[in-house]
Amino acid sequence: MRKLLNEELNRKSVDEFKQASKTPVIIVLDNVRSLNNVGSVFRTADAFLVEAVYLCGITGCPPNKDIQKTALGSTESVAWKYFKTTMEAVEELRQNNYKVYAIEQTESAIMLNDFIPVKTQKVAIIFGNEVKGVQQEVIDASAGVIEIPQAGTKHSINIAVSVGVVTWDLFQKLISPS
Repeated sequence: MRKLLNEELNRKSVDEFKQASKTPVIIVLDNVRSLNNVGSVFRTADAFLVEAVYLCGITGCPPNKDIQKTALGSTESVAWKYFKTTMEAVEELRQNNYKVYAIEQTESAIMLNDFIPVKTQKVAIIFGNEVKGVQQEVIDASAGVIEIPQAGTKHSINIAVSVGVVTWDLFQKLISPS
């Protein structure tokens, strides 16, 4: 096997990305501190044609050199919006008929592998602060909570990795034919 060259990957241009049909998912970052994590989220959003990234509270916004370091230009392709509070974002999402899910560990959370989204339903997924997680009031305002199953000794996964795992799972479930 030969490794493909970048020009052989047939990637979309920024304009083609903006015109492309999107995965009906919005990623919401609830007070995420690390600008490197924010940049990584943009790259994941680009990779899976996510509609937008909503940045809330203390979450950093482009343009920022620390976001760009990991975003590698994806802040130019992926739509984004800033909200002073995550609750403002949740309210807008609900008004626009998104089903809002917090990604967290709670009582009655549904495991990601058991979660079956309705293909005609737009989805918003909320990821929380690296230390405190998703705010309780945001969890209370969500339609449900999805948990990433874990089998090791730690009780959490880095936010950027969590976004990758959940977004890939939703991309697969929402886009694949069935």
